[in-house]
Amino acid sequence: MTSSTSPVTVLGAGIAGAACVRVLRDAGVPFVLRDRGRAVGGRMSSPELHGRRVDVGAGYFTVRDDGFRDVVSDWASRGLVHEWTDTFTVVRAGAEPEQKSGPTRWGTPAGLRSLVKDLLSGIPVDATEARALPDGHVVLAMPDPQASRLMTVPDAVDYDPVVAVVLGLTDDDAAGLPFPDAAFVSDDADVEFLARDGARRGDGAAVLVAHTSAQRARRHLDDPAGAIPAVVDAVAALTGIGTPIWTHAHRWTFAKPASQHDASHDIVSHGDRLVGFAGDQWCPEGSPRVESAWRSGTDLGHALIARLG
Repeated sequence: MTSSTSPVTVLGAGIAGAACVRVLRDAGVPFVLRDRGRAVGGRMSSPELHGRRVDVGAGYFTVRDDGFRDVVSDWASRGLVHEWTDTFTVVRAGAEPEQKSGPTRWGTPAGLRSLVKDLLSGIPVDATEARALPDGHVVLAMPDPQASRLMTVPDAVDYDPVVAVVLGLTDDDAAGLPFPDAAFVSDDADVEFLARDGARRGDGAAVLVAHTSAQRARRHLDDPAGAIPAVVDAVAALTGIGTPIWTHAHRWTFAKPASQHDASHDIVSHGDRLVGFAGDQWCPEGSPRVESAWRSGTDLGHALIARLG
């Protein structure tokens, strides 16, 4: 058991980092939360575009974990989340759309970032980038390639990039989309996922979010807006819509883990201190999700408490 009265530095204010500091706070363990972004949320990002929030990162979340279900129930009781749909469409160019049922997907009226903000209510965030591993005990709640810039990550996994392209549609084009909520895209070189942001947010806005394939994203990491023409053409071929009224591109260099760790977190000794790792890539169930990131941060928080004493 390691004992320390110095604060734990948690790097990363996405949902894994937020879940971890909630556990530390509830146990009375001192901590400092740092994030280089202008807003919390990480890949649960909901910037304001043309007067409304748009989810440009994670498209939705599911609930399988019992502990996460309790958190979601609290959010639902306060109107922060709602059940969205359990049926997505599969689309491919030149073929009829097919329905695919699955778990209930949840959406948010204020964007997914609002959930991380709720977890961090009353918790200050130091908006500075860590260019070296901070002193004392540290939590790296971030993708492995980013954590690897600060220290060696055990069995680090690679990540695939995505460019999220947001399309503002006419009302007629939005009404004519061949799916009511969202669609997995099959056999397309440029686009993998489409979501009607107005459907998942509940306001009916004529806004479509397209997630590119990794191969398309890799061509545009230095210029994400350069992916827009190919995405617009692909979406037109898939859905039949016309030219969008406006577009916006957001690059996610480390969007999705290409593989996963076989544990929900890890802690290693680094000299006389502890370094913990958490994030959606730490998901032994094999499917990175919002809830797996929450579980990872939560488990790491409890493990740190046990180690720190």
